[in-house]
Parts: sequence; structure tokens; C-alpha cells
Amino acid sequence: MNQILILTTGGTIDKLYFDALSTYQIGESVVDRMLATARVTLPYRRVELMRKDSLELTDADRAMIAAAIADAPEQRIVVTHGTDTMAQTAQALRGIAGKTVVLVGALSPARFAESDATFNLGMAFAAAQVAPAGVWIAMNGTLFDGQHVRKDRTVNAFVAD
Repeated sequence: MNQILILTTGGTIDKLYFDALSTYQIGESVVDRMLATARVTLPYRRVELMRKDSLELTDADRAMIAAAIADAPEQRIVVTHGTDTMAQTAQALRGIAGKTVVLVGALSPARFAESDATFNLGMAFAAAQVAPAGVWIAMNGTLFDGQHVRKDRTVNAFVAD
């Protein structure tokens, strides 16, 4: 099957801010809109698993993500995810064989004009098509091995371990 599965879990990529004094909310996913704007023609299926900040993800949530990937007929999967615990989720997915899984997020919401979300999603969508089976993270213009990466909060970027 050539279709790509996109699983959305929440995170900054889908955050909404109402004003400077408000707390954020994770809104409806913007993935479909971003892919339509980019005129993506490759078939994909999007499934919303949850709307959570990655700091709120539990082991049960990660098990749900893993089960959705394992049970999917698609072999190529993109997972939108918050950046704070993305590497932890990548570690939790390492036992899934025969699938290319690319986790992606954003350091600022996709709804912001100067967000990295569109670039990151495009990179993840492309990486899912060409990367070998395994778990990957597409962030900061780099495709990282999901088993050897961490978020460096001092520079607000992902780095290889």
C-alpha cells in the first residue's frame, strides 16, 4: 500500500493561543490544511489518536501509539508529536518491525506565521516515503535516528546522541 498514515497526538504543532495571558489549548489538527496548501497528491490517511501536550503523555498513551502503528495496514507512518518527549516516544516504538515511522513536531504552533511546522511536516512526509524501516525523528532540517537523538533545550533543537 502506497498510502501514508498520519497519526496526530497533539503537541505544539496543533496548539492554539488566545492571547498572551491565556493558557494554550491543542486544537483540531492542521495537518490536512498544510498538506492541501502544499498540493500533496500522494494518498494519505489521517487518524487523530489524542490531543495532548507531550509532557502529559503516559506509558499507556505510548502503547496506544505503538498499537495503532502495528495494527495499521500502511507501512509508512508519520506521527505528529510534541517535542518535549518525542525522543522518549521514539524509544518506546523501537520494537515495531517492518515499518517506517517518522515522528515530527514544531517548536512553534503551525498557526503562527513563522512556524517551523510546515517545513518539518514536509520533511517528515518525504522521509516516510524514502527512509528504511525504523523509527526516525524529522526536526530542524535533519532526519535523526529515533534511537540516538535528544532535544537539547539549551539551543531549542534536536541533536544526535
